Amino acid sequence: MSQQDFDTAELERLLAQTGAVRHGHFILSSGLHSPTYVQCALLLQHPQHAERVGRALARRLASLRPASVLSPALGGLIIGHEVARALRVPFRFTERQSGEMTLRRSFELKPRERVVVVEDVITTGKSTRETLEVARQLGAEPVAVGAILDRSGGVASFEVPFFSLLALTIPTYDPASGAPEPDWGPPEKPGSRPG
Repeated sequence: MSQQDFDTAELERLLAQTGAVRHGHFILSSGLHSPTYVQCALLLQHPQHAERVGRALARRLASLRPASVLSPALGGLIIGHEVARALRVPFRFTERQSGEMTLRRSFELKPRERVVVVEDVITTGKSTRETLEVARQLGAEPVAVGAILDRSGGVASFEVPFFSLLALTIPTYDPASGAPEPDWGPPEKPGSRPG
C-alpha cells in the first residue's frame, strides 16, 4: 500500500496489529472512565508505522502552510515529531510545570508563527486547548489541530480547524455524574497525565 493509499482501514489494522486497542476498565487522562483504551504509543513504537501515520496526518495539514508543529507532552511527542519531519518544519513541545502547560527547554515561538498542534488521541481536548493557549500567549498563530485519533465522539472543538485520521466513538463514564458505575472490572490508569 502506498503512502497515498493510507486510509482509516489501514490505520485500524495497524492499531489492532500492534495491540494499541485495549479492553477493560480504564481511567483516562481526562478523568473519564472507559471500557476501551487506545494506547497509540504501542503503534508509534514502530518507527515505520510512526513515519507512515505522521506523513498521512501531515498531508491533511500541509495546505495550512504551518511554520512549526507544537505538541503536548507526553502523548503528542512522537506523532508531532513525525508530522514536523514530513512537513519539513521545526518541532517543539509543551509540558506541565507545577500543573500548568508551558514551553520550556529554550524553545521559542516567533510572533505570528503559523503553528499546528498535533496530538496522538483527543478525548476532551484539554491538553490540546492548553497547548493552543500557550502558543497564543507567546504571540504565535495556531492554524489547526491534528490527531491520529478523535475519540471525543465529535464533541471536541477548537477555535481552529481539527483534522484526525480516525474517529472512534467509545463509551465513557463520568464519575462526577452520580450515575451508577458500569461493571467494567477493576480500573487501571494507563494515561500519561499524573494524578
